[in-house]
Amino acid sequence: MKRVVPALLVASLLVALWWSLVTVTHSVIFPTPWQVLSAMAELARDGTLWDHIGASLFRVGCGFALAVAFAIPLGLWMGWVQGAYATLNPIFQILRPISPIAWIPIAILWFGVGNESPIFLIFISSVFPMIVQTVAGVHAIERRYLRAAENFGVSRYTLFKQVVIPAVLPQIIVGMRIGLGVAWLVVVAAEMIALHSGLGYLIIDSRNAGNRYDLVIAGMIIIGLIGLSLDGAMRLLETHRLVRWRYAR
Repeated sequence: MKRVVPALLVASLLVALWWSLVTVTHSVIFPTPWQVLSAMAELARDGTLWDHIGASLFRVGCGFALAVAFAIPLGLWMGWVQGAYATLNPIFQILRPISPIAWIPIAILWFGVGNESPIFLIFISSVFPMIVQTVAGVHAIERRYLRAAENFGVSRYTLFKQVVIPAVLPQIIVGMRIGLGVAWLVVVAAEMIALHSGLGYLIIDSRNAGNRYDLVIAGMIIIGLIGLSLDGAMRLLETHRLVRWRYAR
């Protein structure tokens, strides 16, 4: 509770400042916090809000799951096998800096304007952070762990399963948190351009349909709250017994 109170106080001050500025400037376009809450309630009552949230979460879930299934095994292999790292790492380092937004025309060309395009964009944006973190985790394993296992004569499979993977899990979780955050950003951008559902579409459609900035701000706040919730859910993985030792103080 002590950790939550300061954040709530700061949030309350920001809301008060926001309300004061709108009132003092007599803005007829920018909404007050109460108008934004009313807009959220409006969307919730007619079911539009839940449809948009569900569409965005579905796309993020599919793209992120594909990225996890691809990145973690590949990252473990690249980190463990020097030849694989030397061969594939330069390619990934070339692709990694390319903005996910730059892939939007390619995604539309390949997959059209359905769900496949944002799922591809989410995959391409979240897969590289997980690969990099997984490889770094394998390379950072303390040699004494490996030497101790070798002294006991464990097999290569057992060494990988009981030493390498548990040691790398904290780095994998960091990569997943970064990848999920990027994925949530990208799906909103993709929905603004190429789709007719989701929170990104809600924002751009509200702007175009009569300057409904109350709905625009409502969509932005909802995106932020869902992003916070997703990151909190990922952080729960840090409490798992297999990785909790790494975070001990």
